[in-house]
Amino acid sequence: MTDDADSFDFIVTGAGSAGCAVAARLSESGRYRVLLLEAGKRDRNPWIHIPLGYAKLFCDPEHNWMFDSEPEPGLNNRIMYQPRGKVLGGTSAINGMVYMRGNHADYDQWRQLGCEGWDWESVLPFFRRAEDQERGEDEFHGVGGPLHVADQPQRWEIGEAILRACLEAGIPANPDFNGARQEGAGYYQTTTKNGQRWSAAVAYLNPARNRPNLAIVPEAHATRVLIEEGRAVGVEYRQGNETRIARARREVVVSGGVYGSPQLLMLSGIGPAAHLQERGVPVLHDLPAVGANLHEHFNSYITYRCTKPITLNEMNYSALRRLRAGWRYMTQRKGEMAGNGLYVGAFVKSDPGLERPDLQINCFAWSTMERTREGIRSHPFPGFSISPVHLRPEGRGTVRLKSPDPMAPPEIRFNFLRTRYDMQAMLAGMRWARRIAAQPALAPYIAAETLPGPQVASDAALEADIRARGVSNLHPVGTCRMGHGADAVVDPRLRVHGLRGLRVADASIMPQIVAGNTNAPSIMIGEKAAAMVLEDAARG
Repeated sequence: MTDDADSFDFIVTGAGSAGCAVAARLSESGRYRVLLLEAGKRDRNPWIHIPLGYAKLFCDPEHNWMFDSEPEPGLNNRIMYQPRGKVLGGTSAINGMVYMRGNHADYDQWRQLGCEGWDWESVLPFFRRAEDQERGEDEFHGVGGPLHVADQPQRWEIGEAILRACLEAGIPANPDFNGARQEGAGYYQTTTKNGQRWSAAVAYLNPARNRPNLAIVPEAHATRVLIEEGRAVGVEYRQGNETRIARARREVVVSGGVYGSPQLLMLSGIGPAAHLQERGVPVLHDLPAVGANLHEHFNSYITYRCTKPITLNEMNYSALRRLRAGWRYMTQRKGEMAGNGLYVGAFVKSDPGLERPDLQINCFAWSTMERTREGIRSHPFPGFSISPVHLRPEGRGTVRLKSPDPMAPPEIRFNFLRTRYDMQAMLAGMRWARRIAAQPALAPYIAAETLPGPQVASDAALEADIRARGVSNLHPVGTCRMGHGADAVVDPRLRVHGLRGLRVADASIMPQIVAGNTNAPSIMIGEKAAAMVLEDAARG
């Protein structure tokens, strides 16, 4: 708990993937006093720490912001549900735990876009520093870091069959998607340890909780960054029914995520002037790029009825299976509940002429009828899914204020599938999924294709199906874009253009989305941000 007039060296708003890393590293030496504000609760819910428990948190308003997008014109005006973590650890406490860094060339492209110091060779040390790799240390991986990275706890029959099918479909084997190359098929690693989720809060905050110079304050919703004479000097936040103020002697680091960070900046009067005026927010600093450049992976899925009861669907309609799985997890930390149900995947190209993969093929050990803010409904029979994800979308959207009320959700617009390439890539992904399913290795396991069904075969029919069933892949980035010029919010040292003492550190700073899951890159961003803040502090 802090007093209204309390003063800190650094204030971090948001205890998500990046924010946890920033706060822990800034407080590590004991030299600086650090305040970490988190709007959500402490991570005490047991489902957070059980890997398969993320299905329970998908629609849990106690730990999930449960945002919605505006109707998407390219998706038959459907609304895209956006679960985001509202808890210590942020979305790393409710996500699918896949550890994926992206393609080396993604970061080299950041550098080509003017983001000096963010090429692959420059970011690799921060990935390695964060990592405690179960397989050991090598040129790509580190050991002894806060974030434990583990292999799948066991090999499942359906996962093995899907992997064999990927290889039969002509996809090369890849034992390490985070190693020398990305293209290929293999097993995913996860941020787990000994059968438990290893969120950013577990990794970074648990070891730091007893530091006298670090104040971790949950249920404290940052409502405004305080700016005086062009410098961030503190944060206003709401705790219960009280509005409180904390002062920052050195810097404020905004780590509210892709939706929360631009929203907080705009609530503080930092953003596109015309929009702020429309919403009744006094303009302190006209910065048009705040909330622009929103983009996100997009995916659909093909589901199959399985001939054997070896999938996770059975846990939903069999009390005996749930009891067995629960008992095994409680006594051994093994079994279905110790994994994430996403064992195997592949990275492929939508067109052989491309230089690097633009599709990720996720293979789930369950099949669903729908995924909405009301929950996930699995089929009432054994089933699995093959889900193509488009990794390099051209569509760009925005995050805007719905109102000047800091407790109101933001306005989210993606503009999915607005270009021909975005649709062509998804069509290629669906063809890849069916190619994998048609291989001999999966023949003994497939009774039928259940969604969209074999009758959906032509490009026109598949396109209609993608627009009717496709969804965002929950990897939004880009709304506080890093770079130079009018289309950027922060410079390559993550300092907000035109202001002093204010940085942004989370996935919102990505100029372009990486090819893969975004949690590991968000943690890397937090590590690198903290290092830059400390470097600048040491210079005085």
